[in-house]
Amino acid sequence: MNRSTKLGAAAAAALVLTVTAPAAGAHSGPRPADPARATLPAGDGWASAGTGTTGGADADASRVFTVTTWAELRAALAVPGTEPRIVKVVGTLNATEAGCAAFEAPGYDFQQYLADYDPAVWGYENEVSGPQEELRAASAAAQSRAVKVKVPSNTTLIGVGRDATILGAGLQVTGVDNVVIRNLTLESPLDCFPQWDPTDGADGAWNSEYDALVVYGSTHVWIDHNTFTDGAHPDSSLPRYYGEIYQQHDGELDIVRGADLVTVSWNAFTDHDKTLMIGNSDGAGATDRGKLRVTLHHNLFDNVVERAPRVRFGQVDAYNNHYVVPDGTYVYSLGIGFESQLVAEKNAFTLAPEVPVGQILKKWKDAPVTTTGNYVNGRPVDLLAVHNEQIPSEILRPDAGWTPVLRTRVDHPRAVPALVGHRAGAGRPH
Repeated sequence: MNRSTKLGAAAAAALVLTVTAPAAGAHSGPRPADPARATLPAGDGWASAGTGTTGGADADASRVFTVTTWAELRAALAVPGTEPRIVKVVGTLNATEAGCAAFEAPGYDFQQYLADYDPAVWGYENEVSGPQEELRAASAAAQSRAVKVKVPSNTTLIGVGRDATILGAGLQVTGVDNVVIRNLTLESPLDCFPQWDPTDGADGAWNSEYDALVVYGSTHVWIDHNTFTDGAHPDSSLPRYYGEIYQQHDGELDIVRGADLVTVSWNAFTDHDKTLMIGNSDGAGATDRGKLRVTLHHNLFDNVVERAPRVRFGQVDAYNNHYVVPDGTYVYSLGIGFESQLVAEKNAFTLAPEVPVGQILKKWKDAPVTTTGNYVNGRPVDLLAVHNEQIPSEILRPDAGWTPVLRTRVDHPRAVPALVGHRAGAGRPH
């Protein structure tokens, strides 16, 4: 039985969303008839700890929404209350369909911006300021308001079918509990108004905002069977100004600022630079210490340059992931940061011949790391020993100091490439 729920003007222009009744017997077994009512299995990573993660599985029919536009999605997520809700995404939702010009503040002129802050004129000693920078910031604020959306507690956000896609948006899981995000292709937001920072490095750099998905100060979050990609706008397509790439991408997934108890499973992360960050500041110990507990398993990291993940503080369990490194643009996969306790076990790495194995690990700060049972190009390799031999300036210590127990299945690393290749990402078998 279907019916419609009309939203008020405060919930995005009185949109009408289709409400779908729950399937009969939805909780009768581990695979409910309606995938939107699936819950994280017991013992499946950190998000299964404590109360576990159910999202909107128990939603009443009046709180099950099917959306086909970006405006409808925003409206469905804005419906008041923290009672369970399910939001089903059908087709492609475009957060920036109107184009970048729709966000420009009156008087903003990119060509004038380039002229004003040309290093030949401005130099490299001071951060940019003045009218055009103020107008750029105002334009960026307008885009931020348009492309970011908050996901409430007790919500399941799920794609329907094989092609459910959200373009150019920043999903914000901020200060909430019990969220499930599944079966979506998330094309990275394209920042229309990157900021030039002449003081960033020796030659300056363009810095951008917006991650496809941010988990900020939230708990019990299950991110499963999604595809994260730069899609139609890979870094290779971006222009250069002042000799530097006009970087319009930030991260694909950030888990930061006291976020805790997160499971990231069976996702595909593709064709991106700074991909997945866990903990965003060495100085965030007051909020992050004892938190940022994250499990990453059976994910594909294909042609990502770095941060897969980069870790600060957290007890992070990364196992049975497949890392595909096709060329020399690669920087590293596993970043060991301040007070991190990363366990990386039984992962598979497929490296191009010119990529040194020692580059898989990156030492940002002194912290212990456990690396056991990993395979590189089909053979067992002691990642820590090879790293310390090939990069003696970045010696890493063994033993993260804890043993993960929240794992439902652990596959042999030789089987991981085929298994993950077949099942990871949106629209793949669950």
